Amino acid sequence: TRTQEGDYSFIWMGGTIVIPTRMPKNPVSDIISTVEFNHTGELLATGDKGGRVVIFQREQESKNQIHRRGEYNVYSTFQSHEPEFDYLKSLEIEEKINKIRWLPQQNAAYFLLSTNDKTVKLWKVSERDKRPEGYNLKDEEGRLRDPATITTLRVPVLRPMDLMVEATPRRVFANAHTYHINSISVNSDYETYMSADDLRINLWNFEITNQSFNIVDIKPANMEELTEVITAAEFHPHHCNTFVYSSSKGTIRLCDMRASALCDRHTKFFEEPEDPSNRSFFSEIISSISDVKFSHSGRYIMTRDYLTVKVWDLNMENRPIETYQVHDYLRSKLCSLYENDCIFDKFECVWNGSDSVIMTGSYNNFFRMFDRNTKRDVTLEASRENSKPRAILKPRKVCVGGKRRKDEISVDSLDFSKKILHTAWHPSENIIAVAATNNLYIFQDKVN
Repeated sequence: TRTQEGDYSFIWMGGTIVIPTRMPKNPVSDIISTVEFNHTGELLATGDKGGRVVIFQREQESKNQIHRRGEYNVYSTFQSHEPEFDYLKSLEIEEKINKIRWLPQQNAAYFLLSTNDKTVKLWKVSERDKRPEGYNLKDEEGRLRDPATITTLRVPVLRPMDLMVEATPRRVFANAHTYHINSISVNSDYETYMSADDLRINLWNFEITNQSFNIVDIKPANMEELTEVITAAEFHPHHCNTFVYSSSKGTIRLCDMRASALCDRHTKFFEEPEDPSNRSFFSEIISSISDVKFSHSGRYIMTRDYLTVKVWDLNMENRPIETYQVHDYLRSKLCSLYENDCIFDKFECVWNGSDSVIMTGSYNNFFRMFDRNTKRDVTLEASRENSKPRAILKPRKVCVGGKRRKDEISVDSLDFSKKILHTAWHPSENIIAVAATNNLYIFQDKVN
């Protein structure tokens, strides 16, 4: 199990507390590969490269310990996916959890979707604190009794027991993707969801596992003519007929399923013209979009490429309305980042609950926040070494050249093996989850 260690606090635009969670001791399989809050923010799910899903539950506020309000503790851990082997293609299918998406809670149980490269699973997470006793045909140990020995009938009763959290797979959606699944998104009708791989997007009904509808197919007849792949896809938060998907060419396509069954022809096409003066060998690589997210209002789209975060208005296709530089100081380091493959890292981005602040990750366990209203930005570090109990975490600055100040870090000193790819923001409060390799940090507003 994953244990929680100590409280740390730091200031960010009003203050924050961090609760790092140490993962098990296997360096590769324990690397966190996805983080997701549920719709109320009471649960937080993480998936890792070992195919495990760990769910954290927020503790109830205590009058005696106000500073410990809303801590997240381990609620349930289960193995979602196992490694498989495709005998037809002689390929290993790794167990790594690529994405987790929650369904809105309808009853006492929770439901979530988890996917690896090929298979999506619908999981039910429920609590059990009572067990039945007093069966007629079974003894107390569950063995069948001889009907001839039964002389009286008993009415079974429910007895209290220790709380047990059970995770059971309710649906398995398999055999629909030739390529690796990179995105899943639950529709606002809560009856369907879509799964996207490099070349196709499929639409599923939650009740039907043996059939899906192909709604996007960009595979050319001749694979040598392939020029781009799908990198991310998401449904509109309010309109069940609308979705977007991004490509490795830095473009975003908005599709309307009312127009045609196969959405190969987009409704809107978002692309920023490239500045010829910035053209380089790495231009196509760094322009590839790694994540796309609708705002909660549904009016805007946010995209993350290697160096920037961009905000697009759905009513303006020719350029983004906002562009934020995440780590522009790496522009001079692209050659070495290409050699160590870091240039292919896929960073995610998230909105806060009111769509006023954007968060995304960087290297050296840094993560960036951009306030859209005040245009302020801050760089913070998720690090156990730089955090003391109840201390204030100071903003970090990167020095590009010239004389370095005491509180700055040189761009040449950045550790590119420490990267924050996956983050999540509580749907209504200033609580964020940051995955730093195999550590999970949870930050929340500091209580004065």
